[in-house]
Amino acid sequence: VQLQASGGGLVQAGGSLRLSCATSRRTSSNNGMGWFRRAPGKEREFVAAISWNGSSTSYTDSVKGRFTISRDNTKGTVYLQMNNLNPEDTADYYCAQNRYSYAGSESQRYAYWGRGTQVTVSS
Repeated sequence: VQLQASGGGLVQAGGSLRLSCATSRRTSSNNGMGWFRRAPGKEREFVAAISWNGSSTSYTDSVKGRFTISRDNTKGTVYLQMNNLNPEDTADYYCAQNRYSYAGSESQRYAYWGRGTQVTVSS
């Protein structure tokens, strides 16, 4: 299973970015998907997750109301729309495929991980 995240970049505080994660449709359409991030000097943390059919989502508190996770199973792609970004959002962002179908926050439930895409938010 290959996951390819893209869409990161440098943005000013208050700006927006949309991350994309390309997956293998055959292997991901029945699985929950998630986004995690690792800021410099910090541990990896959960950001957002979506169930296999998009009916359920979950977010960490710090991004609620600003980030939106979505998926298009016909394209095998998961998105993370990030609005009103602030410098605390600066991190490498990773997409991952859950072993199960639900929108989970536990990293140990995720079997496959893509390479990160870097997001830098300037103040």
